[in-house]
Amino acid sequence: MNIHTQYHTTIRTKLLVLLAWVSAILGIPSHGMACACGCNVFTVGTPWSMPIRSGFEVFFQYNFMDQQTNWNNWSSAPASMNEDLEIRTSFYTLGLQYMPSREWGIMIDAPAWDRYFNTTLDDGSLASVTHSSFGDVRVTGMYTGLSDDMSTGLQFGLKLPTGSFDQSLMDRDTQIGTGTTDLLLGGYRMGQETGWGWYAQLMWQHAFNTRDGYRPGDSFDVNGGVHFDRVLSSIGIIPMVQIAASFRGIDSGDESEPENTGYDRVYIAPGIEAMLVNGVNIFANVKIPLLTHVRGNQLVASELVGVTLSYAI
Repeated sequence: MNIHTQYHTTIRTKLLVLLAWVSAILGIPSHGMACACGCNVFTVGTPWSMPIRSGFEVFFQYNFMDQQTNWNNWSSAPASMNEDLEIRTSFYTLGLQYMPSREWGIMIDAPAWDRYFNTTLDDGSLASVTHSSFGDVRVTGMYTGLSDDMSTGLQFGLKLPTGSFDQSLMDRDTQIGTGTTDLLLGGYRMGQETGWGWYAQLMWQHAFNTRDGYRPGDSFDVNGGVHFDRVLSSIGIIPMVQIAASFRGIDSGDESEPENTGYDRVYIAPGIEAMLVNGVNIFANVKIPLLTHVRGNQLVASELVGVTLSYAI
């Protein structure tokens, strides 16, 4: 086997293992992951999104979520209790991370959503719409000078009101954008042991203002995970698993529905990462709910699938 053939065979093997891992995860039964209508698909992060050196990194992320099960309090509830029937969304995010030095950096996330929304009107008839639009851009600064090895850092920034929130059929909590400018504050820490590593991260999001009668509730996301560096090291695959929790406060304002917003969720997220070529990494995971609690009636999804392709320069 020549070098060219061996090179492409190695990449193909990694992709097949990645596909098999994700397919196996999707076969696991689940109850539903809470997500208030119009929520951000906000992954707190993975160890590969945390900077370890200066330079550029660009990434493209795809997430998919299909909310079609009505949930009330701690369990599923009759669909007749919720006028909304389905919210199916594909999320596309293009991002750039730049570390001009070992202590300071910036990350920009520019999302676009493609959302299908099916609901019941006041007269009992059904109506649906597919709406595609740019979402709310996030600009996050990073300070990594708390430790010599950049293993501990602070994150701070803004979510900007760049997303659309004027689709006539959708309520404000179902729109792609919130219309508000939000504060982002968080931090992370990671460590490396022999053959494995760990990390923990948290992020708080708080809207500064009310926009056209709507203000989203605060959100707090925290997660921790471990990655197993030697399990599939012969083919360059790194399995990992995360445990994460998200807490979303109640929306407010004349155009909000405080009785049907706000949630608490805990989920497990098995995943896998592989280096395809020098500097190019692919990461995929599936979030599976362990605990779901919502206020009022909200549509939930059985899982959230995500894939990220990144390139470090």
